[in-house]
Amino acid sequence: MVTKSHHLRHILELNFAVLCISTSGTLGKYISLPPEQIILFRSIMAVIFIYIYCRLRKYDFKISGLDFKMVLICGVFFGIHWVTYFYALKLSTVAIGMLSIYTYPVITSFLEPVILKTGFQKSHLGLAVLVLTGVYFLVPEVSFKNDHFIAVVVGIISALFYAIRNILMKPKVARYDGSVLMFYQLLVIVVMLSPLLLFSDFLQVKTQLLPIAFLALITTTVGHTLLLMSFKHFSATTASIMSSVQPIYGILLGMLFLNEIPELHTIIGGLLILSAVFIESTRTMRTAKNS
Repeated sequence: MVTKSHHLRHILELNFAVLCISTSGTLGKYISLPPEQIILFRSIMAVIFIYIYCRLRKYDFKISGLDFKMVLICGVFFGIHWVTYFYALKLSTVAIGMLSIYTYPVITSFLEPVILKTGFQKSHLGLAVLVLTGVYFLVPEVSFKNDHFIAVVVGIISALFYAIRNILMKPKVARYDGSVLMFYQLLVIVVMLSPLLLFSDFLQVKTQLLPIAFLALITTTVGHTLLLMSFKHFSATTASIMSSVQPIYGILLGMLFLNEIPELHTIIGGLLILSAVFIESTRTMRTAKNS
């Protein structure tokens, strides 16, 4: 019963992380700055927030040499993921922008056994197909003549870098605190994008400070740190599939704040994705109960 109770808490923490991260879709559309500038100022603020948090909790910032190099590489992948994801949002709706990156559970299910040398679970392939089918219903039109499809392509590129970053970070989470790992990755993104400070319109940035601060604190500091910490309790593939509810949260927020009403095929796709989340949550709960 203790194991089941702890596992339920981990599932709830993962879903809370996903809810926080899902605010990125609405904020990405709302903030009137180029995607790379949004990510730069988001990262600068988030670095400050996480550094203060780590100091207050007295976390150790030391990471061994080889691990540190891998964390820095993952920071590069994470930065590419964020910038391409926000470009997808700018090119289309919140629904299409968010759902396009949800090819990453499919990518993760294939790459994780190869990169981490773990056993391939056939159930993950089935659930990944279910998620992909849901995405197909949400984005049924395939044409290079419109921005929506280009957004999907950019979103898939974003998904690839996100999947690789998550897989490579999983072994590090077992040895280091998630907040410290996020701090270094965000620092890499700040360094990568810092040349943009020479070309930024700071008067325009000033008008967007509040939503950027929310993006940095809630979406990034809270959401992404909790998601990263969840890798201690779930495989990267399991966490990916369970977090597939994120587009649903994002679409609901888009409806509420941007008046973007989903069509029938969007609802069908959302139900397919939610069913994958429910199946994976039930399966992992049963596994924990029997362990």
